[in-house]
Amino acid sequence: MFLNVHSSYSLKYGTQSIGQLIATARSLGIHQMVLTDINNSTGAIEFIRECYKQGIAKESDEIHKGNIPYQIKPVAGIEFRIDNRLLYVGIAKNKEGMRELNEFLSHHNIYNIPLPEVPPEMEHVYIIYPFQKSFNRALKVNEFVGIRAKQLNLLYQHLLLKQKEKLLVWHPVTVNDKITYRLHEYFRAIELNTLLSKVPDEQKCDPDEFLIPEVELTQQFEQYPFIVQNTQKLINSCDLSVYFEDKPTPTSKNKYYYTKQGLLGDKKMLRNLAQIGLKYRYGENNKIAKERLDKELRIIELKNFCAYFLITFDIVRYAMNKRGFYHVGRGSGANSIVAYCLRITDVDPIDLDLYFERFLHEKRTSPPDFDIDFSWDERETIQKYIFERYPTWHVAFLGTMSTFKDRAIIREIGKVLGLPKGEIDSFTDPTKERENLMNATYQKLLAVHHYMKSMPNQRSIHAGGILISEEPITYYTALDMPPKGFPTVQWDMYEAEAIGYEKFDILSQRGIGHIREAVQLIKKNKAKEIDIHDFKIFKEDQKLNSILKEGQPIGCFYIESPAMRQLLKKLKCDNYLTLVAASSIIRPGVASSGMMKSYIERYHAPDKVVYLCDVMKQQLSETYGVMVYQEDVIKVCHYFAGLDLADADILRKAMSGKYRSKLAFDELVSKFFAAARNEGHSEELITEVWRQISSFAGYSFSKAHSASFAVESYQSLFLKTYYPMEFMVAVLNNYGGFYSRWVYVHELQKTGARVHLPCVNHSDEVVNINGEDAYLGFIGVQGLEEKNIKIIPQERAANGLYIDLEDFVRRTCISLEQAIILIRLGALRFTGKDRKTLLWDVHNYLGFKQKKVNHAELFKLSYKTYQLPALADSELENAYTELELLGYPLNYKMFDFLKTPYRGDTMAADMHKHLGKTVKMVGNYVCEKTVHTVKNTKMWFGTFLDANGDFFDTTHFPNTTPIYPFKGKGCYLILGKVVEDFGFQSIEVLKFAKLDIQMNPVAID
Repeated sequence: MFLNVHSSYSLKYGTQSIGQLIATARSLGIHQMVLTDINNSTGAIEFIRECYKQGIAKESDEIHKGNIPYQIKPVAGIEFRIDNRLLYVGIAKNKEGMRELNEFLSHHNIYNIPLPEVPPEMEHVYIIYPFQKSFNRALKVNEFVGIRAKQLNLLYQHLLLKQKEKLLVWHPVTVNDKITYRLHEYFRAIELNTLLSKVPDEQKCDPDEFLIPEVELTQQFEQYPFIVQNTQKLINSCDLSVYFEDKPTPTSKNKYYYTKQGLLGDKKMLRNLAQIGLKYRYGENNKIAKERLDKELRIIELKNFCAYFLITFDIVRYAMNKRGFYHVGRGSGANSIVAYCLRITDVDPIDLDLYFERFLHEKRTSPPDFDIDFSWDERETIQKYIFERYPTWHVAFLGTMSTFKDRAIIREIGKVLGLPKGEIDSFTDPTKERENLMNATYQKLLAVHHYMKSMPNQRSIHAGGILISEEPITYYTALDMPPKGFPTVQWDMYEAEAIGYEKFDILSQRGIGHIREAVQLIKKNKAKEIDIHDFKIFKEDQKLNSILKEGQPIGCFYIESPAMRQLLKKLKCDNYLTLVAASSIIRPGVASSGMMKSYIERYHAPDKVVYLCDVMKQQLSETYGVMVYQEDVIKVCHYFAGLDLADADILRKAMSGKYRSKLAFDELVSKFFAAARNEGHSEELITEVWRQISSFAGYSFSKAHSASFAVESYQSLFLKTYYPMEFMVAVLNNYGGFYSRWVYVHELQKTGARVHLPCVNHSDEVVNINGEDAYLGFIGVQGLEEKNIKIIPQERAANGLYIDLEDFVRRTCISLEQAIILIRLGALRFTGKDRKTLLWDVHNYLGFKQKKVNHAELFKLSYKTYQLPALADSELENAYTELELLGYPLNYKMFDFLKTPYRGDTMAADMHKHLGKTVKMVGNYVCEKTVHTVKNTKMWFGTFLDANGDFFDTTHFPNTTPIYPFKGKGCYLILGKVVEDFGFQSIEVLKFAKLDIQMNPVAID
């Protein structure tokens, strides 16, 4: 009888989750409902699936809560509104009806067309209009009118009584009680950006829009039994049972076949491509590789996943062959030798002993998962190719559902309550939390926060997930059109997996841009072709490994951060396998659990390792008893606790945050403990093993994922080592990495390159390099307009070098303000005149209003010149200008700004000579990191450069540094003790102060 039920997916309107609606229905004895969320079908399939589960019996035990079968007939549709004005509700008769509704809404979303007052013909859909006293529309066969119980008195002599079969019971459901109605009011106020007290009644639901027993609802219509009969007849005619799946995992909805010949064509094509790739990767007669390839192909064919591999291959082939793009294939896909042979990844699974079963096994029903990274500025090209390659309605971006976050909720609630900004700011200040808890207003905000947190807030777009569907995706969802410009499904990755979709992750990162452009620059500047995919040579290069061991790979992907550089030195990392491990243990969860320290200790003293039990020794001897990879978590759950591989992998996945149901997760945890007890392990041992698993699994990488990162790190390191100038230019042109831009400019200077300030006769938009001369680009000059960034090099390329200031001004039509920026930065130094003379001259040319001329001049008009007195100029003044316009001084060290000539008693290179001693050092601030201790106090880690340009790191403990110590960029005097941890030296800070600098001469009277 409930034809118009709203869940919390009716954003900032509905107040109950799908689960809460179903639980309430069971408690009231309701056996049929129609979910019709406002302008979306996000929850439709979830609602159908969860209602179906209610009818499945499940015995309760120490793991499961059990379930008494209860039949609820799920029907779904969409409520269509414009500006919160209800137009009509569409209810799907069947699966085709869901497609019609979703495509109708999708068409209007994608093309930004307002919804019509009357919907188009939809053969498999019922349309229900809200009752109005003046309603006199001629109704089609599939159109009805819904009337509320309180509107029945308006039926007297109404025209609709001549069409009795068109009237239906109308009892919308939005809230559950008075509390959730108040929550609904808060939602409406937030949506309308107004005060809670000023939300108009027409913008809210009625207070009685909650579920009631069906008997009570039919009693309200007892004077009009035909209305109840009409309603029941409509619901009875709807059937969405085709969506029911009684298997543990759903049937794959991804595209079934890649070739026109279907499965046989896919098998043949995949085998041919894999055999060609096998020769490329392993040569002619590698028996081990051939046996593994055959084994994988059998499983891939058995599971009908050939199309998934071929689609991924097609994407990679287009990127490499048609566009010349560089990519990195990572994730668990790197466990596959087929993926390696297809050049989807550059990770050799035989070399790393990566087992294919982590990626794909005979019990797995969902397709495997590939993550393909492209350069940050090339990913959209690949995305466009995919959307053009596959038919409309069969390809879409994956969505995400953002929820109300803690501080955001407090701020939003405060705004609708009309609180002053200062009071709201104090409520969101974590330092005032204890004080706020005593505040009555804050307590009220917390009460609302309790109900609102984690509820859906708005739909968005996934970082890179794309779905390619066999049947139209609109059977399962309507599509949105976010600003990114690609159709996007209305649910997230969790729902996609529950339905049976596996995404193709097309991601991006700047590290790939570094590698791609470095290879291009090497070809241009050094006339050398680099096969960056020839990784086997890189990992055996002793020079690369020695540099890796020193821990100074600035600019290199994933290994340049202070934490990673420290770890490399502590491990004395000089080989690929150790780097693979380091790429995983650097993750936050490993460090916070103490397992990173344990790994380093055990790495240096493997003979002293004490394993928790024999099973742990057998399974984790490669990693000294520490769970370094996701595979280790699976192995421990399987071999220690006795979970089967499927449950072990599900538990691992759940702990990484990729699991939405807390109840199902709790059941898995209970299953782990119960199974471990059955294996005969003590409660103390089980608890400790679980502690290690839970503290680590959420942050771990798969071994293949770590290996993929390590491959890219080696590729970057190869380029940095043998072609440092070109590599650092590429890093700058792809907007750096972990550090600020000036650090990479400094690193470029350390390579021996002559780095020049921007010059209108030599610079391009980005940094360029010719031989050993590198010119900074116009991008990055503060205040320089984009049109001038482009036109200056374009005009120079078209018509030759600029002759003088006048020529430059004429040809670029630059404004006075923009010309001043370039002159102050020295970008017109080719004229031979100093900056102040040029500033005087440019005012002669542009210091008055000019008439724009849109045609070439017939005669060149000259300007008067004047003899100027000598104008004072200084390096310090120019350095301040560079600091202002570039963000850093190029030709002047930060140390040179200091009033004192003191540069410290100890330099970074000599720290190892002063272990345990207190030293004074002067460092140029690079970056810092704040961490919380177990006592909930703060401590800091700093990174600095000394006057010689060498890095060193500091630790600021809470007892010696009670407040935030850093005061922005500049040089600091540091007093501290030199300590060493596994060969890595750092400073434990005792005293810390920022040093005074010389004033800008321009600012001095």
